[in-house]
Amino acid sequence: MDHGSQQSQTQQMPGPFPGYAGPQGPYPGQHPSLLRLDEVQREIATLGPQVCSYSGLQNDREYKRLERELTRLLLEVDKVETEGRPELQQARKRAAGEVEGLLRYLEGNATHPSRLAIEELTQEAQNMLNVGVVGPFRQGQALEAFEISEELVEAVQDVAMRLAQVKTGGSVPLRKARYKALTRVCAVQEILEGRVRTNTLALPLSDDTHEAVQRINQIMAQVSGARCQEVALLMGLSGRDSCTHLARILTELLVELDALDVSSNAAVRNYRKQVVEEINGLLKHLDLEGEGDDTRRYDLAQNDSIREIEAIRGRVSVLREEVLRHGATGQGAELQGLLTHLDQVDTGRNPCIREARRRAVLEVQALITFLDLWEALGRRNPGADEPPPHAAVWRVLASLCELQAQVLGFDGKRADKSYMVLEELLTKQLLALDAVDPQGDEGTKLARKQAVKHAQNILSYLDMKTDEWEY
Repeated sequence: MDHGSQQSQTQQMPGPFPGYAGPQGPYPGQHPSLLRLDEVQREIATLGPQVCSYSGLQNDREYKRLERELTRLLLEVDKVETEGRPELQQARKRAAGEVEGLLRYLEGNATHPSRLAIEELTQEAQNMLNVGVVGPFRQGQALEAFEISEELVEAVQDVAMRLAQVKTGGSVPLRKARYKALTRVCAVQEILEGRVRTNTLALPLSDDTHEAVQRINQIMAQVSGARCQEVALLMGLSGRDSCTHLARILTELLVELDALDVSSNAAVRNYRKQVVEEINGLLKHLDLEGEGDDTRRYDLAQNDSIREIEAIRGRVSVLREEVLRHGATGQGAELQGLLTHLDQVDTGRNPCIREARRRAVLEVQALITFLDLWEALGRRNPGADEPPPHAAVWRVLASLCELQAQVLGFDGKRADKSYMVLEELLTKQLLALDAVDPQGDEGTKLARKQAVKHAQNILSYLDMKTDEWEY
């Protein structure tokens, strides 16, 4: 009876492992091995969320800490004595399996091809910004002494576009890594674009204009330096400063500008206003230091803007089916309205939402261009004097219209035979256009150029439909 009572008590003990219900020997209550495994399990429960949200690489300090802690737990589990008892062996095996699973998950995400692709793109952006912005500034060259070219801005934009297209497979760490890299690259792009726009302003004013102008000019020079510092901070090219420190400096400059008395001169007031706007433009990006660590903005399943975009895409899908089944029946006006709606979607500073909107816009535009070509072919009434090369271009356009209808309805993958057939047929149309000799006719030259662009757009759309991108 007493033994039965003891068995009942041990089975009801709390914890992730069942109480040891066999002969207890000299141990009262739960077996010491199970108590130790229970402690290990609590440590696993603490480390698990950290592992599952880790988005760095193998050489990061946090990765090494997590790996070290998990390895220690694995050794602790291995030291637990089972005394040959099946229930203890099973509990130890289960604990070891959980630790090993976390180690595999940690390593798998840190070495995943998509994570490495994110790192490569980040390093590409770092290199071009180090050469184009940060390096000259560190060598003592004032920002006004060198221009931030539009080519550099476009190169950074290209990196952002490729980052947004990195596939994450729904993995939280990969989404988090992509989001953190994207927000920084897009912030730098915006800073550089702001600098390109500033080059067109008549700044700074002459010190003789007003007694406050000399100090505003000095602050403007400090702001130019802060811009380079911010680019370095956001891209991980500065090991000494912090975003918090730079934000404090910029805020102090705002306070100083606000204290200047410029009420008597409209030109100086406008100058100060522009400098204040420059500072505010830099400050809004300085909260990115912890972005992605304590938020879930990279998990967009419940994002209102994404839901709005998806609702529009759903309507586009309905209109596409109507067009492919019944032809044009006045869908053009509604499609233009959907484009306007997409333009009004709030993307905030989230580059993944921007990419989602961009792709939705391309879906609408693909359907609009198909309808335009379909209607143009229906209205076409060539005269007897139409040049043969011009007629040849229109024959290719007629073939492209048929192929575009198939592309609009395509719902497969790149490995599918139908995809490869469509790609080959579209490429043949490009070759056919290349073979058209305009014979000096300007109208034919323009028509061929537009037809080539249309064929390339269809190919790009087909590629986009099958690239398996996700938020």
